[in-house]
Amino acid sequence: MTHHPLLTVSDLTIEFATRRGPVRAVEKIDLTLGKGETLGIVGESGSGKSVTSYAVMRLLDRAGRIAQGHISFSGISIDQASEAQMQDLRGREISMIFQNPRAALNPIRKVGHQIEDVLLRHVQATHANAKQKAIDILTQVRIARPEERYHAYPFQLSGGMCQRIVIALALACQPQLLIADEPTTGLDVTTQKAMMDLIVELTRERHMSTILITHDLGLAATYCDRIIVMEKGTLVEQASAAAIFKSPGHAYTKKLMRATPRSGIGLRDLLPDDLQTGAQPVPRKPPGVVLLDVENLVKDYPPTHGASLMSRLLRQDAGADKPFRAVDGLSFQIKAGESLGLVGESGCGKSTTSMMVMRLLDPTSGRITFLGQDTGAIPAAHFARSPFRSRIQMVFQDPTDSLNPRFTAERSIADPIYRLGSIKGSDAIRHRCEELATLVGLPVALLDRFPHQLSGGQKARVGIARAIALDPALVILDEPTAALDVSVQAVVLNLLEELKARLGMSYLFVSHDLHVVRMLCERVIVMRAGRIVEQGSAETIIEAPQADYTRELIAALPHPPV
Repeated sequence: MTHHPLLTVSDLTIEFATRRGPVRAVEKIDLTLGKGETLGIVGESGSGKSVTSYAVMRLLDRAGRIAQGHISFSGISIDQASEAQMQDLRGREISMIFQNPRAALNPIRKVGHQIEDVLLRHVQATHANAKQKAIDILTQVRIARPEERYHAYPFQLSGGMCQRIVIALALACQPQLLIADEPTTGLDVTTQKAMMDLIVELTRERHMSTILITHDLGLAATYCDRIIVMEKGTLVEQASAAAIFKSPGHAYTKKLMRATPRSGIGLRDLLPDDLQTGAQPVPRKPPGVVLLDVENLVKDYPPTHGASLMSRLLRQDAGADKPFRAVDGLSFQIKAGESLGLVGESGCGKSTTSMMVMRLLDPTSGRITFLGQDTGAIPAAHFARSPFRSRIQMVFQDPTDSLNPRFTAERSIADPIYRLGSIKGSDAIRHRCEELATLVGLPVALLDRFPHQLSGGQKARVGIARAIALDPALVILDEPTAALDVSVQAVVLNLLEELKARLGMSYLFVSHDLHVVRMLCERVIVMRAGRIVEQGSAETIIEAPQADYTRELIAALPHPPV
């Protein structure tokens, strides 16, 4: 007996109308998906992964259209279906987990009510039992205290919690096909593993088919039966997950595999051969004198008083009146020319620590000594006018959100020079911006472009150029490559290593990817619940961790086959 595939995409071509004429985002794609199968679609930004999935859902924006080809789902011609038919299919038969969970949720509507909306829309519940069904679904996606979370708004939940809510919405009607579009972007490794394990468990229980869209080859190898590799809108390779890693056939697949951080390799090994043939990086120098000394750092946040008046009167929520300790007695040093990695799950206190070192937050207690001065005693509100402000800079996690959309690349790079620098005159500042652009590998011709006209890698370079514009002694890197493709990440990490050696800077590198930290940092601190669990050399921490928690973090990393 022949089993027909659940989804068939034949000769699919998608065009977008632009002022310069039509642009083909996807060209002549063929793929099939069987019932109960998990298919991985892998590729970098702009490869057409998400556009293909939006076409299956018929969610292309007004400028996009299916120029040719055919999409068949369970015998239904998706490309020919009316919008009324698609509204009936979406959520009930085909569901999607979107990349940004907060953007996918209504910010002014309780999450329980949003789940009810889906159930009621597809006649999976009545007004009488919708609430209980919504709570049951929250329980299925492992939401703690589901009866309470039913009444929560998205802004009251963590990123991992919001991701679980989005999964609950997608699975509420038990669809036949689930499309997960980068479902773990921005999540720490243990939350990522928990999310993916949850998706796989629930879809297997219900014998659902899944399409996982990702640029993480390790993730695809761990969770997918088959993998399709896309490049610039075309399908370049497809095979079983085991076969594609054992013997990749296409040069682009080999490039992606090479750029994926993994155990036993160095930063230069991530680069393709044509970039490795250039100038060799400056060798690392032994660390110098102590640049930053943090002693017994503590940060408490006041109670939220979120409990109701009645519950507080009845003492049912006594913990709500206690301050929350985000950082608890942290002590460490960074020497001149050294890179220190700060790793741990979301909520462990990494970013709070870096914000206090950066003097954007005031510590509750403890001492921060930078360049021999007690900078922790300077109020955060006044530190912008301190002479130490120019000596410590930051590269933020999201290269897009950290740039002013109204500033050109040159104006963004020049911003700290205008505020804190000694260079005067537009010609001199332009010359300095061109120097910095050349230093970070940004073409000078791009200096007059705005952020929306730059790629993710180019925006990351602008952020780095801005951070080093005043020759800082210490640069705090807050997940600077988390939103980048693996090949762009490889180039940016090598750039950071070269800049540190050339300019003699020190790095505080905040991340949850231990492979990346091992390659860039000499020493690592592992944090959990505001405290240091373990610290030591990067090689020792990764190869021979002493703490159970560190071993959990390493085990949670997706491991692509060698």
